[in-house]
Amino acid sequence: MEAISTHLPDQNLQDAAEAFAALGAPQRLSVLLTLVRAGPTGLSIGALGARVGVTGSTLTHHVKALVQAGLVAQVREGRVIRCTVVFGRVEALSDFLLAQCCADTAQTEHTHG
Repeated sequence: MEAISTHLPDQNLQDAAEAFAALGAPQRLSVLLTLVRAGPTGLSIGALGARVGVTGSTLTHHVKALVQAGLVAQVREGRVIRCTVVFGRVEALSDFLLAQCCADTAQTEHTHG
């Protein structure tokens, strides 16, 4: 079987794979989508848990995975922990995928056309 050439550095592939792996659990994707909907101010961990229906150590576990992947940031505000989306990182992942859109179409037309 022939390997698919992505024309991307291995580090970019590894970085994207790790971020997408962090989104591999439905609860994590729900957390990220909820934070995206909340906008740049984000949500307190309590409000986030209430909105996604996941609380306590389970929510902490999922948020930690998203933080480690660089998709979510946390800031302590007194006794409150606020979670926000790292919009630049999410946008970079989207751009990573979309940059490949139709990349092989022109190549296929030249070799077969």
